[in-house]
Amino acid sequence: MVFRSRQVHRDNGGMLAIVLALASAIGYGSSDFAAGLASRAVSVIQVTLVASVAALVAVAAALPFAAHRPPTLAALAWGAAAGLGGTTGALALYYGFRHAAFSVAGPLSAVGAAGFSVLAGLLMGERPTALALAGTVLALPAIVSVSASAARSDEADGHGRPAAGVALGLVAGACFALLFIGLNRAGSGSGLWPVAAAGVADVVVAGVAAAVTGNLRLPGARAGWLAAVAGATGAAGTIFYFFATHDGFLAVTAVLTSLYPAVTIVLARIALGERLTRLRVTGLALAAVCVALIAAGGAG
Repeated sequence: MVFRSRQVHRDNGGMLAIVLALASAIGYGSSDFAAGLASRAVSVIQVTLVASVAALVAVAAALPFAAHRPPTLAALAWGAAAGLGGTTGALALYYGFRHAAFSVAGPLSAVGAAGFSVLAGLLMGERPTALALAGTVLALPAIVSVSASAARSDEADGHGRPAAGVALGLVAGACFALLFIGLNRAGSGSGLWPVAAAGVADVVVAGVAAAVTGNLRLPGARAGWLAAVAGATGAAGTIFYFFATHDGFLAVTAVLTSLYPAVTIVLARIALGERLTRLRVTGLALAAVCVALIAAGGAG
């Protein structure tokens, strides 16, 4: 009976982790779409700064409800490292949106984040199944397919430097993996304090970048509101992921959260009519299979 009770608790926890990770994907996907639109009108650094401030305000509002214990120094340090990765990844991704279509930079960043997170889990003692390893290997042809479609069709989409968009998408993926890993390593004993530390690091990095580049000014009304929406929805995504990764395995929650480009692509297709070539659809399908295999393998 004791064993059965523990098994039911673990299974229920796993389902909750999946739901939270998917909710995180929705938050991040919506954030990327709003930020991508804003970054096509004003400076990427301005968008990042406004989004970072809005995200910190959102986390601060949630902090009293999920931070009943004083934070440890290690938890704050991991949170700050996660914030550094998140801000750097966001800058790379937003620049990628300026050089390539939404449906290129976003999926590349997601596949990279998922793959690096699984590798980190392996190095930290997790043992992914053959399915998870197969999904990681499948990431390479997925990246190649999406990159090839980008090179052939992005000029028609109005993006003149697709190679830069591809490279920036991969850099963003590595940085987002640091975000996922850092929040996982921060632990759950300090409540949302690590997420708050990540938010402070976000604002500091974005503020320094804005000061150095002369972008310490507010964007126009529409771009400013889009950036604020990006920050608020991104903060929701981070909070959902933080709870998910402490209720499930890093390899599972990170790859499920990495489904966020699907939300971005759907919004871009509906709102902007952004077209998808056959080769790009093939690349996206491979990326989806890759993430699905990693998730299935990790869950096992």
